[in-house]
Amino acid sequence: MSLTDQYDFENLVNEAERLVFTELDNQLKEYDNICKCQDCVLDMAAYALNHIKPYYRVSLMGTIYAHSIDSTEYAQQVKKAVKEAIKKVSSNPSHD
Repeated sequence: MSLTDQYDFENLVNEAERLVFTELDNQLKEYDNICKCQDCVLDMAAYALNHIKPYYRVSLMGTIYAHSIDSTEYAQQVKKAVKEAIKKVSSNPSHD
């Protein structure tokens, strides 16, 4: 029997995803001249997530604590990673 059959992993959430998606949405509003197709946006999100530490939570208290990181050094790292992701992907899109 596998772990996913034995345990409920639904509450295991990487809060870094929420932060990256929110920051990516905010920063993309500043650009009119770059591609925002699904492939490019997903590449940007993946790039940013691969360049920051994951931030997992598994409980309600973890959710409350995770939302308190929105204005910390970690949030600044997310902003920087998203900015780099936008620059990298927009200058090298994975399509024509």
